[in-house]
Formats: sequence, structure tokens, C-alpha cells
Amino acid sequence: MIDFLKKQLFTVHQNGKHQVSEAFKFIGPGIIVTVGFIDPGNWAANLAAGASYGYELLWVVTLSTIMLILLQHNVAHLGIVRGQCLSECAYEFLPRYVSRFVLSTAGIAAAATALAEFIGAAIALKMLFGIPLLIGSVLTAVICTVMLITNSYRKLERIIAGFVSLIALAYLVEVNMVNVDWAAAGIGWVDPKIPNESMLVILSILGAVIMPHNLFLHSEIIQSRQFNTQDPSIMKRQLRYEFLDTLFSMGIGWMINSAMILLAAAVFFTHGIEVTELEQAEELLRPLIGPAAGTIFAIALLFAGFASSATAGMAGASIFAGMFGESYDMKDFHTRLGLALTYIPALLLIVFVTDSFQALLISQMFLSLQLPITIFLQLYMTSSRKVMGQYANHTYTNVLLWGIGIVVTVMNIYLLYVGA
Repeated sequence: MIDFLKKQLFTVHQNGKHQVSEAFKFIGPGIIVTVGFIDPGNWAANLAAGASYGYELLWVVTLSTIMLILLQHNVAHLGIVRGQCLSECAYEFLPRYVSRFVLSTAGIAAAATALAEFIGAAIALKMLFGIPLLIGSVLTAVICTVMLITNSYRKLERIIAGFVSLIALAYLVEVNMVNVDWAAAGIGWVDPKIPNESMLVILSILGAVIMPHNLFLHSEIIQSRQFNTQDPSIMKRQLRYEFLDTLFSMGIGWMINSAMILLAAAVFFTHGIEVTELEQAEELLRPLIGPAAGTIFAIALLFAGFASSATAGMAGASIFAGMFGESYDMKDFHTRLGLALTYIPALLLIVFVTDSFQALLISQMFLSLQLPITIFLQLYMTSSRKVMGQYANHTYTNVLLWGIGIVVTVMNIYLLYVGA
């Protein structure tokens, strides 16, 4: 009897170790998507929130993270179940003229995203080395193009995961350099307060989180974890592990975005300094908490710019390849052309940029216009039994996701109206 119990306990132990090992194999795609959650656009919104309202808007990061998890988890299911990305599904299940229009707008949004990411990385290069904005943008585009063309997806995953880790480490160091009011922060994360004149900042944080190119990208890169979608038990396991990957990765994004607000609240809010631009934040960190703080800030921004520029290129290439019913493959002509059509227009527009902050606003305008199209394309696909079969969204899931889609759409339209 004792021998039997030992055998059972050993089996459970071995199964548990195997399950943990299997789960870790699925960690990665979500990390790449998280980069869009911590791109330079988010930095500006988070720093403005912390500098102007202290810890009171931390709850917005919590809410936006929950919304992001649900939408990214949903679109990843599409990639797992179909073995196709969102753009390939649009090609297959929509009339050709509809799919071409929808995917063309998504491609423009990816280029607009690349423009913002190039500018973010270029600002960091200017902070660190005094490189002009245009040259810094071109340098970023060249580095990211080489990175995407010469590395396999698995290597890219590790590179970008390294970037995210360094950004997280940078903010961990920065937060430990200042005196954070953790009691106020704890309340701020869960207590939804709307201070006077804070609505635009709240909407900016929410609007910078859910990005159309990331929804396309997640459905593509999740397929790197495909093994056997014909076996229902394996499919169920893949869907479960994908959720763990998304939850873990978005949790990292939540921590980094929260750290940005904590830093701004502890440094700028306590000194009554309003911050609206990244360059201003870096310049002010040096005299307030030391030269190292400004350098760490700039290095983290550079990593964020490089990583988000790379993922914008991957998304644009995937979207364009999908217009021809093809998967992302950097050896394929359509994928490479899609990358060129994402990066080159962004660089051409930067030639005419005289105000980097205004350029970021214009890029966000394109994202605001396109985002509802992508969200409702996704929800149409994941709600359809023709597309998803038995894995189509349940009624309660549809109600929740369509509610989020409507809220995000109204929010982005309002931001567009206010910006105009």
C-alpha cells in the first residue's frame, strides 16, 4: 500500500513538472504583444498622468490591462483555432473588396504606429548621443529591418523579450531611486477616481493601450506554438496555456506602465512640475534625482522604441501578406514588401516633421480611426461558427467583448474629436 501511494505521488509530481514545463513553452508571443503596451506613446500619457494627478490614475492602468487581456486573448484564440492570422481570415471569409479595404486601413495604421515608434527611439538617441531626429529614425528603421530579415521568429522573440526585461529592470531601478507613497499607490490601483480635468489624460492612457496592429500580430505569432490542432485535448491545452502567456505578459506591461506613473508621481507631482513631453521628463530627472536617472530613462526609451518599431514592422508585414492569403514569412516577397510599405512611408513623413509631439498626435489620429474596424472585424470572426466552429465565442463572452469594443470605439472617437 505504501509503495502504491509513493508511486502515485511520484506520478503527480512528474505530471506537475511536465505541465509547468509545457506552460513555459507557450510564454513568448504575449511578450511581443506587450511591447505595444509600453511603447513611447504610453510613456508620454503615463508620465503626464503621474505628474499631474499623482497616484490617482493608477486604476486606469489596471482597467486598460484587463480590457487588453480580454481582447488579445480572444484574437489569439482565432490564431490557434484557425491556424491563420486575422488578416488571412479576412481574406478567406470576407468579400474581396471588403477585405482589401479593411486590411489596407490596418496597413496604414501599422505605418502610423511605426512613425510614432521611430520618433520615440529617435528621441532616445537624441537624448543619449545628440543624433538629429531624422537620422535617428532612419537608423532605427535600418536596425529593425536587419533584425527582422536576418533572425528567425524564435530569435526575435528572445531579442524582444530581452528588451522588455531591460525596460522593466530600468524602471525597477528608477522606482527604487525615489520615495514612492506605496499606501497611496495601493489605493490608486483599485479606487477609480476622476480628478478635475483629468478625463483627457484618462482617455489617452486607455486609448494608447489597445492598438490595431497588435490584434493582427497576436493572431499571427501565436501560431508559433501550434503542434496538433486536430486533437481536442491538445487544442484545449493550447488555449489554456495561451491565456497564461497573455495574462503573464500583460501583467508585465501593467507593472511597467504602473512604474512610469509611480516615478512621475514621486518626482514630478511632489515638486509641482507638469510634464507633457519625453524630452522634458529626461531633462528634469537629472537635477531632481541624479544624472544616472536621466540616462536610465533614455536607455529604457531606446529599447522601447526599437522593440515597438520591430513589432510594428512584423504586424505590417503580416497584414500585407494576409491580403494575399499568405502567412508571415520574411523569406516571402509579400511579407518583405509589407515591411517596406510599413517603414518607408513612416520615414518619408518624418522628413516633414518639425514638431515631434504633433507628429505623435497625428499618428494617434490614424490609430483612432482604424481601431474600431479591427476590433469589430475580430469580433465578427471569433463570434462566427463558420470561422471558429465549436470554439466560437459564447453569448456571455460576446456581450463582454462587444461591450469593450463599443467603449473603446467611443473613447477613441472622443479623443479624435478633442484632438481636432
